[in-house]
Amino acid sequence: MVWSNHSTVTHFILLGFTDHSELQPILFGVFLLIYVISAVGNLGMMLLTGLDAQLHTPMYFFLGNLSFVDFCYSSAITPNMMLVNLFDEKKAISFNGCAAQFFFFGSFVGIECFLLAVMAYDRYVAICYPLLYSVIMSDRICLLLVVIAFLGGFSNAAVHTGMTFKLSFCGSNLINHFYCDTPPLLKLSCSDTHTNGIVIMIFSSFIVIGCVLMVLISYLFILVTILRIHSVEGRSKAFSTCASHLMAVTIFFGTILFMYSRPTSSYSMQQDKVVSVFYTVVIPMLNPLIYSLKNKNVKDALKKLLWRHIFFFSDLG
Repeated sequence: MVWSNHSTVTHFILLGFTDHSELQPILFGVFLLIYVISAVGNLGMMLLTGLDAQLHTPMYFFLGNLSFVDFCYSSAITPNMMLVNLFDEKKAISFNGCAAQFFFFGSFVGIECFLLAVMAYDRYVAICYPLLYSVIMSDRICLLLVVIAFLGGFSNAAVHTGMTFKLSFCGSNLINHFYCDTPPLLKLSCSDTHTNGIVIMIFSSFIVIGCVLMVLISYLFILVTILRIHSVEGRSKAFSTCASHLMAVTIFFGTILFMYSRPTSSYSMQQDKVVSVFYTVVIPMLNPLIYSLKNKNVKDALKKLLWRHIFFFSDLG
C-alpha cells in the first residue's frame, strides 16, 4: 500500500501506552494473556461453528464470521503495538506500515458494526417470523449479507485511510498513542484537517448510528413479539436466544460511540488510550466468552468436541 503525498515524514514514533518502565512487564503479561484467550476463543468458535452440524444455521454462520473479524482486528493491533513495542525503545512504524494498520483495523471494526446489525436482523426474523425463517434467511441471503458487511467495512476504511494519509505531515512524527488512530494523526498534520474531521465523523456516525438504529428497531419488534407470548417459559426461551448478542452489541457500540461520535476538540489522548485498550484488546476476548457462556448450543458443541478428543487420545493409549 503506497501513498503519494507531500509528506516529509517517512515513519512515525508511537509513544505507546505508558512511559513508566516499571509497569511494562505487568502490562506485557496482562496483554499477552488477554490476546491468547482472545485468539483461542475466536479460533475455537470458528472451529466449532464449522465442525458441528447442529451449528450450521444462519445464527452460527454469522457468529463464525464475527469470530474471524474479532481475531483479525485484535491481531492488527495487539501483537506488535501492545507486546513488541512495550519493550522497543524506538517504537517506530513506517509511513506505509501505519497506513496499512490504519486501513485493516478500520476495516475490521467497520465489518463488526455491520455484522452485529445483521445478527440483530437474524434474531428479528427468527423470533418474529419463525415459520418463514429458513426461507428468509437462506444460505444465499446469509452469504450476501456477510459480503455486504465486508464490502461496507473495507469501503469505509478506504475513505478514512485515503483522506488521512493524503494530508501533509511535515512537523513532528510522534504519535501520542500505541497504534495509528485518527485523532492523533490529525493532530500531527500540518494541513487543514477541518474537512477531514467533519467527513470522517459523518461517515463514522452514519455507519455506527445506522447500525445501532437497525439493532434497536430489530429489538423493538422482538420485544413486542416476546410480550405477546403468554407462557413464561416461551418468553424466557425467546429472550435467551438474544441475550448474548444484546450484551455484545451494548459493549461494542457503547465504546465506539464514546470514542468517535464526538468532536475532535474534545479528545483526551490519555483517556482515549485506556478506552482504546478496551475495544482493541478486551472486546475481541469478550465476544467468544459471552457466546460460549450464555449459549447452550455452543456449550453442548464444545463438550462434544472435547469428549471426542478425549476418547480419541484414550484409544491411542
